[in-house]
Amino acid sequence: MAILKSPPLEERIEKLRAEIDAFIDARVAKEAKECPGIPSPVLRQMATAKAPGCRCSQYLALKQEAERAP
Repeated sequence: MAILKSPPLEERIEKLRAEIDAFIDARVAKEAKECPGIPSPVLRQMATAKAPGCRCSQYLALKQEAERAP
């Protein structure tokens, strides 16, 4: 029986961070269309400030907010 070895933790963390950044970037792009004239970095800061801390907590907060929205 072959043992499957998962990638090192560092690689998994970097991949997860990239996925979270892509999710947040997509959210910011959507907001930028609705709020022309506001720079994307400002929109990103406003979105992620709702859950200060690590990217994971920011993702979870944004995801929960999106699920509650009609």
